[in-house]
Amino acid sequence: MSASLSLSSPGAALSRPLRRWLGGAALALALMGGGYALVAQVAGERGIAPTAASADIEVRGISVDVQGKSAEDARANGWREAQRKAWAQIKGPKLSDSQLDGLVSAIVIERERLGPRRYIATLGVVFDRQRAGSYLGGAQQASRSAPLLLIPVVESGGAYITFEQRNPWQRAWAEFNPGASRIDYVRLSGAGGDSLLVNFGQAGRRSRAWWRSTLDQYGATDVLMAFARLDHQFPGGPVSGTFTARFGPDNRPLETFTLKADSPDAVPAMLAQAVERMDGIFTAALTAGQLRPDPSLRLGAGGQIDPAIQQLIDIGRAAQARKAAAAAAAAANAGVPRIEALPVTGVEPGEVAVRNFTVQFATPDAAAFDAALGAVRGAGGVRGVGVTSTAIGGTSVMSVAFGGSIDDLAAALEARGFSVRRGPNALAISR
Repeated sequence: MSASLSLSSPGAALSRPLRRWLGGAALALALMGGGYALVAQVAGERGIAPTAASADIEVRGISVDVQGKSAEDARANGWREAQRKAWAQIKGPKLSDSQLDGLVSAIVIERERLGPRRYIATLGVVFDRQRAGSYLGGAQQASRSAPLLLIPVVESGGAYITFEQRNPWQRAWAEFNPGASRIDYVRLSGAGGDSLLVNFGQAGRRSRAWWRSTLDQYGATDVLMAFARLDHQFPGGPVSGTFTARFGPDNRPLETFTLKADSPDAVPAMLAQAVERMDGIFTAALTAGQLRPDPSLRLGAGGQIDPAIQQLIDIGRAAQARKAAAAAAAAANAGVPRIEALPVTGVEPGEVAVRNFTVQFATPDAAAFDAALGAVRGAGGVRGVGVTSTAIGGTSVMSVAFGGSIDDLAAALEARGFSVRRGPNALAISR
């Protein structure tokens, strides 16, 4: 009986202090595991840096089948033939082979087969934009768009993926060379915090405050979304792709098209073709004036505000001024001595120096984040607001440019319904 007891419960032989120490160690390991779980959200194999990011003009998919006196001569003939075909494809004027040699900066070999006197290949030709630009007109000389953040989203098996893991759709956009495009793409590698800031959830977000914060971090003025849905008919069989080009924070669709690959091995070529076609859709939308940046995303950018939005702001300020005047008149009629009344819209420019103060605010969800930013922007004396730290579910931080002292700012925020806690050159507000 004693032997069976010792075998079934070895922990019974441990002393109480040792068991307490082991319990503490297990708790520490559990806490460390939680930390590792957080690190794992941004770690791992998830980044694909754009491999073609030059401003040169690249033409891909040129097929050649030529012969020569030797293998080297056949290859040289094939490259010259590819240069002529690529130049004709971008509608360049007729030039001699020697002139084209001076315009070409690189030949990209996609596939090739070399025989004793024959050369069969699929090539890409890269023209130097500065040298070739003087010969080209039309779209090549037209002005480019403003910087636009690109979000590629692929749906496969019911899962929507952007940068959470490497995928063929992301790779197709990374290998695309936008040198010949009029669209100024801002393409992300997906490494680091990209997968947390820009994901499928961001594509469906409508909050302008969220979008402004995200676009400012990447130097973009608006957003493009490229959706791809891949449907496998059966394992190893044909794959159909449905692609939708979308634009803006409201996720407005521009055009949808479908392509088909005969097998999974042909999917990369189908995706490369889809990228080229989507670039054509975005370019056509730019020409038609559909890619104008959303004015609500430019609030506070260099003081340039859309006139319609500025009119709404003026109406709101006028309503606040009338409300303040009515309150002052009511106080005067009640016999309350009136010391001084300043307009709610703030201190007159030039009378009080504008200083920056740090304001912490609780943000349990996105709605609270937007509401706090809007309320602080509307407080009297506030000249500008910038988000310095975003923590949904915690405490976010903003920098407030205010005409007055920190006590004046605290009073203005309390007038907006906030509970204010004061600190050295900083405030903490909550509802």
